Amino acid sequence: MSIGVFNTGQFAQDLAAKSFAGMITRLMPNGTAPLFGLTAMLATDTALQVEHGFFTKTMLFPQLTVSAAGQTAADTVFTVTSTNNILPGMIMRVDSTSGIGENILINSILSPTQVSVQRAMGTSSAAAISANANMFQAGNAFEESSLRPTALAINPVRVTNLTQIFRNTWAISDSARATQMIAGDTNVAENRTDCAAFHAADIEKALFFGQKFSGTRNGQPFRLMDGIISIVANSAYYPASYAGIPNVTTAGATTNYTQFEAAFDPAFNQATDPKYANERLLFCGGAAKKVINNIGRLNGTYYMVDGQTSWGLQFSTIKIARGTFRVIEHPLFNTNTSWAKLAVAVDPSSFTLAYLGNRKTQNKEFNLSGDVADNGIDAVGGTLTTELTTVIKNPPAFAMLSNLTAAAAG
Repeated sequence: MSIGVFNTGQFAQDLAAKSFAGMITRLMPNGTAPLFGLTAMLATDTALQVEHGFFTKTMLFPQLTVSAAGQTAADTVFTVTSTNNILPGMIMRVDSTSGIGENILINSILSPTQVSVQRAMGTSSAAAISANANMFQAGNAFEESSLRPTALAINPVRVTNLTQIFRNTWAISDSARATQMIAGDTNVAENRTDCAAFHAADIEKALFFGQKFSGTRNGQPFRLMDGIISIVANSAYYPASYAGIPNVTTAGATTNYTQFEAAFDPAFNQATDPKYANERLLFCGGAAKKVINNIGRLNGTYYMVDGQTSWGLQFSTIKIARGTFRVIEHPLFNTNTSWAKLAVAVDPSSFTLAYLGNRKTQNKEFNLSGDVADNGIDAVGGTLTTELTTVIKNPPAFAMLSNLTAAAAG
């Protein structure tokens, strides 16, 4: 009972209509669209046009790599692979020498592959530097009354995606609608539910496997969006310091704990939410989940005791040195043997959906009471339409491991 003006704050829990994604989570929690359902609990963006994008920056950590010839203890001109992002006044530290390593001051940039340096800037004396050794920046230092140093700025990377239109229809003859069923829901309810499941599954597949495309179809604009796998495998979304794409790995004939950790560890180089510890969702197929579970089993010891009524191991959380994974078996991954061996780490803090304007899931039915009449057809039905795109603001926080075939100890 309520007294006075009834307002939205007095709605009973779950009384108000849910978004389509929210309904999928509530009514089909173990269904075929767990990631799409989870987006109902995350913030969403609004796309103002069919190309939706943003600019992102990744912090620079300057470093130098000595050429294959190496450097002697007396050298004050270094030959390196590249002087990108290196400025006079930077202190570079090489750890490959004896003791605590040598700090080296950059005096000037001589060419794209040469720098003039001042050696032994600290307690460690100059020493020979091996071929291909890395030097990492350890701050900068300037003399009194120094001239203003050269500016260094991070160029933002433009990340874009395209909105994709998803449509699914249900339709049954009016005779079928009028037929009474001996069990279950009415034909209308059954077909509506099937349509909703198909619509959610089609969006879910695109969230993972979509690839960006723009063209025409039937004389009209036609667009496809990039999904998680396509974005994570795109080197353009990674900082220049990344060599290749370390977040995409193909497993060998067997996979042990060390290899599993190596595949997913780079995703934790990115701290995306300072309020929480490093944690990711790990969506995987049934075959991949068994491999992951068996890695845990083969690397541990367990005992059976008298009177035990159940046995076995089932891991839902996987921990590596730098982070935690919440394992979710994805039903769609189990639709074929290739996807069944796939494991994809998703960072919820970096993932959201952008709907074009007001084109969140819309339901338009025809020939039912109060709905638009579709003249000329003796049937009832409806169409679900959604236009959206994926937004991944920090792709290096995601990772993928494919072809998980068998587990091994180690």
